[in-house]
Amino acid sequence: MLEGQPTFGDVVGELSDILRGRTLVAHNVGFDYSFLAAEAELVGAELPIDSVMCTVELARRLALGTENLRLETLAAHWGVSQMRPHDALDDALVLAQILKPTLARARDRKVWLPLREVSRRRWPNGHITHEELRPLKVLASRLPCQYVNPGVFVPGRPLVQGMRVALSAEVARTHEELVERILHAGLSYTDLVDQQTSVVICNEPAPDQGKGYQAAELGVPLLDDETFLGLLTHVVGGANIEEFCDTPAESDQYTLF
Repeated sequence: MLEGQPTFGDVVGELSDILRGRTLVAHNVGFDYSFLAAEAELVGAELPIDSVMCTVELARRLALGTENLRLETLAAHWGVSQMRPHDALDDALVLAQILKPTLARARDRKVWLPLREVSRRRWPNGHITHEELRPLKVLASRLPCQYVNPGVFVPGRPLVQGMRVALSAEVARTHEELVERILHAGLSYTDLVDQQTSVVICNEPAPDQGKGYQAAELGVPLLDDETFLGLLTHVVGGANIEEFCDTPAESDQYTLF
């Protein structure tokens, strides 16, 4: 089937021209991006990809009511015909057709698009490696916040940059979307609930397990996710950590498509 076909090295130049300045969109983009990156590194090439978006995660955020999030299921939902399911070219053409109504629905529902930035590094020996697309929650929990934690959230007052936010299982939005919104607002994501946690997002007013219950035990306030998202529209600026250190000072998503 592949006999006589061009190798990745033969087409990587043309592929790079297509990718440059664009967002890579795929159904389970982590797999496609890691495959392309691995192939590029094998031939010593650099992929000019700066952002990616996963349509599985986007469909999950839209809560379309489908039985599952497989490409063929979403194609049927949007009335798109598949000529050859699981054929790479046909799958790409089908995804391109369902992307337009999916983005329109996301805009209508004001759903945050699951865009992820990716990077690459050129080493002193000239070798190029591409960043691994790791789970966002793992990365976010280790990411230092540039703002000082101002303490616990006070109901009736605004959020302040630097506040540490934890997520319970009892939320309507996906954790990926909430983490993205947390980081974008200058807040800090934590996967722990302790005395330094400012607020826990939980849609259950009296949780009897998990992070919501831990928050109640420690006196950390709870916010449901829709109230939290509303508060994100007017977050108060925080104190930059650099102000406390002896060191020198140094979106419209839809326009991507």
